[in-house]
Amino acid sequence: MRSLIEEIGIIPAIRVSSTEDALFAAEAVSSSGIPIVEVTMTVPGAHGVISELARTNPKLVVGAGTVLDLDVARRSLDVGAKFLTSPGLDLELVDSAVKNETMVFPGAMTPTEVMMAWKAGSDFVKVFPCAALSGPIYIKALKSPFPHVSLIASGGVNQHNATEFILAGAAAIGIGRHLIQPDAIKRRERDWIRELSHRYFQMVQEARSQRRGGSAGSM
Repeated sequence: MRSLIEEIGIIPAIRVSSTEDALFAAEAVSSSGIPIVEVTMTVPGAHGVISELARTNPKLVVGAGTVLDLDVARRSLDVGAKFLTSPGLDLELVDSAVKNETMVFPGAMTPTEVMMAWKAGSDFVKVFPCAALSGPIYIKALKSPFPHVSLIASGGVNQHNATEFILAGAAAIGIGRHLIQPDAIKRRERDWIRELSHRYFQMVQEARSQRRGGSAGSM
């Protein structure tokens, strides 16, 4: 799963107002070719959504987002979540996930939190809220002392800055409403979400190609 997340480079975050909306969003994203979704615990009936997706679409990597405590984490795993992510750093949650061989990427804001999260065994470290921290400039600043840490840029990622986050060194980007548009959900416009999914995926791949070219040119 780690390799898959690194390959795709996008973690669509589903943060909607109903179970039906969440299932529709997940189906639209997965049908676009992105086999990863994060169902946040702010979705009404989030665990039911995770359970249904795990049952009906076993090839889809479904994670639980906005996990704030161990009880929620355990229940998420019980219903089929394949990874856990949180908006902040909870070392107890990270330790539990590592012991249970579960993928986990906690949120971090400061260099100290990034270092603590990585030392604790996190698979990725989610820099959140990234846009509020100077965006791609902050990711680039973090990659200087932490070139070995796999960072996920999350919070305020959109079409205007997605490429820059990857160029700055992010291993992946977490995208919520800028991919799963509220109007697209309301109108049940599946193709709108699919088109955005394709667009973001292309942006990530092109940015990675550009980054590799730049690295080769600097050697």
